[in-house]
Amino acid sequence: MTKTFTYDDVVRYLYAETTQNENDSIAEALTLDDDLMNFYLDSLEIKDQMNKIVRTPSDRSVQKILHFSRQYSQKQSATALSC
Repeated sequence: MTKTFTYDDVVRYLYAETTQNENDSIAEALTLDDDLMNFYLDSLEIKDQMNKIVRTPSDRSVQKILHFSRQYSQKQSATALSC
């Protein structure tokens, strides 16, 4: 019996979320199904491109987070002292 694999299976394979048994079966399916192989190759390229994206928060965002954190810490200390 031949197992039919979905694009979801290919994505799981791409992100190493499959068992060794599944890996073998999916790799075989990729060699036999051109559409599945094209999807795998396209997905692999997109994954590689996404891994190159670097996002840096603005200084204003960092300052707001730090301010909130300081205020939160002070409130926690005050609450602990009043108990």
